[in-house]
Amino acid sequence: MRFTSETSSDGVSEQLFTLGEIPGVLWTPEDATGPRPLVLMGHGGGQHKKAPGIVFRAGRFVAECGYAVVAVDVPGHGDRPKDEEYDRIATENQARADAGEELAPLIASFQALVARQTVREWRAVLDAVQKLDHVGAGPVGYWGVSLGCGLGVPFVAAEPRVRAAVLGLGGALSAAEDARRITVPVEFLVQWDDERVPRAQGLALFDALGSAEKTLHANPGKHAEIPAFELDSTLRFFARHLR
Repeated sequence: MRFTSETSSDGVSEQLFTLGEIPGVLWTPEDATGPRPLVLMGHGGGQHKKAPGIVFRAGRFVAECGYAVVAVDVPGHGDRPKDEEYDRIATENQARADAGEELAPLIASFQALVARQTVREWRAVLDAVQKLDHVGAGPVGYWGVSLGCGLGVPFVAAEPRVRAAVLGLGGALSAAEDARRITVPVEFLVQWDDERVPRAQGLALFDALGSAEKTLHANPGKHAEIPAFELDSTLRFFARHLR
């Protein structure tokens, strides 16, 4: 892991890093020492590790809870080089959707393909970050919706260090098998009028989760219209499970 810059504001330290070919960012309390809970955040499709929603949530996790937060650019996003194969598939999927094919199955198959790479990468990022003195090997949480859910479900299913996860805006078309292997507490977000993920598919993914403790948060609105109060719920959820 190589740090490339460090800044701080309002008590939050931000360190940009690269791990091999993976660009990432780590937020911690300013002058942090000793181990603390760590939240890995997965950004949405077409976004990046410092998308406004990621930065805002990370700031609250750090400032209000004292957590460390890490986010990385997934393949083909942010500071990652373009992947010709992924670009080709995305272009073909868009053309198929424009021709009238249902969008949800195309998104699901693409996310399943990318997850084969990101599960491995995110586990390597956890390994590296937890070796840092100001993070340590504390409890781990995961937050990710939309693309962050599509890639997060197989990651949470595969990574035993994750103790709790906030997921949502995703469907069960390709993720149901992985969802059944998730046993940690989950808070799951559904937008009732989601134009990208059919409501039935989102509810099916929630049903597929193997967790004994899982809570469905269904709100009116389109895909990107998650109510602001859901962040407060996330903070309380992680506070219970990342002690």
